[in-house]
Amino acid sequence: MPSYRGFRFPPEVISQCVWLYHRFSLSLRDVEELMLERGIELTYETIHQWTRRFGPAYAAALRRRRPQPGDKWHFDEVFVKINGVQKYLWRAVDAEGNVLDILLQNRRDEAAARRFFRKIMKETRSVPRVIVTDKLRSYGAAHREVMPSVEHRSHKGLNNRAENSHQPTRQRERAMKGFRSVRAAQRFLASFSGISPHFRPRRHLMSAPDYRLEMTIRFTIWNQITGAPTTA
Repeated sequence: MPSYRGFRFPPEVISQCVWLYHRFSLSLRDVEELMLERGIELTYETIHQWTRRFGPAYAAALRRRRPQPGDKWHFDEVFVKINGVQKYLWRAVDAEGNVLDILLQNRRDEAAARRFFRKIMKETRSVPRVIVTDKLRSYGAAHREVMPSVEHRSHKGLNNRAENSHQPTRQRERAMKGFRSVRAAQRFLASFSGISPHFRPRRHLMSAPDYRLEMTIRFTIWNQITGAPTTA
């Protein structure tokens, strides 16, 4: 549980602001207005400080509570413009759509693919049985060097799982009107990819009662890792 020592507002207010900012496509000023409607006066600069301070801690705590990733990993990369310069956002998800890791890089060549493969194996402390990628040749070259014993399936039609996982990021990027720096983008997306999916179960596969029960469980976990009181 993160330390709130020295902060004037209680954990439930801080965690509520961080949740709103990462779960919905809201600006900092939007969150400030929503909190004002509840009678809580604070500035968007304060909310920004909270998202930077507590967002990574919350995301890390949620990742530690996730089960071991599946043995089938999907990789994909999309371009992201930062101050007019094109960068590439690499993403890996397992067969259930859980985000395993993300990484912003300048290129999408073999060295970039190799770096991402090593990073994700280090973070998850595991090696997949199968990796699924699109037709980008960099994946094949990096695969032969980093994980030659792992089966590699290269087909664009098989990789919808990873491609669809980019959609929330695209929505958030548009709401934020782009990112201002690589460091800020990596910091935000690392928190966003840890917090946002926690509140996005595969709703289309659930009945309404099952969905409400699942969300109740997930909010309970959120309150546990943030230190906010659980509502009875």
